[in-house]
Amino acid sequence: MVELQFFKAEDAPELISKIKDKRALLQFAGPAYHFPLTKEQLENDLENENRFMFRIFDRTEQNGIGHAQIFLKDYTFLLGRILIWDENNRGKGYGKKIVQELLKYGFSHFDRKTAELNVYDWNTGAIECYKKVGFEIDPDVMSEVSIDNELWLSVNMKINKDAFESFKQ
Repeated sequence: MVELQFFKAEDAPELISKIKDKRALLQFAGPAYHFPLTKEQLENDLENENRFMFRIFDRTEQNGIGHAQIFLKDYTFLLGRILIWDENNRGKGYGKKIVQELLKYGFSHFDRKTAELNVYDWNTGAIECYKKVGFEIDPDVMSEVSIDNELWLSVNMKINKDAFESFKQ
């Protein structure tokens, strides 16, 4: 169904065109990027040896449907910036498959026993998707960000390699 393809600089315009406003950018990327998203911001990440960027390709439809990244930390790897572009494709199992592919890639390519991600607490659809793959909320790790006089709470979720292997469906 989905395939991870390495993101290249020439993929940047496609991704940039999908980020319509600062709220969408914050939801997608957290506070690291600044609106409007630019090719330069993406190229900086491409040059980071600890960041692995992917274009999500739908093999059935033969087109790009999203974006995702893996960031290596000291003892874990972080899944992030996961975006399925077309809202009509959400709730159809793409998210679960993308996360499974990212975990499969991360656990097979990096010497890490744990993967983690951060998600805003109001993004219940994403949280449920991550739980279906086996992620659990870490109640000790949270952060806040402010946008348009609102406070968004980011929760951290983790899964270890053994749990992922036993949770596979």
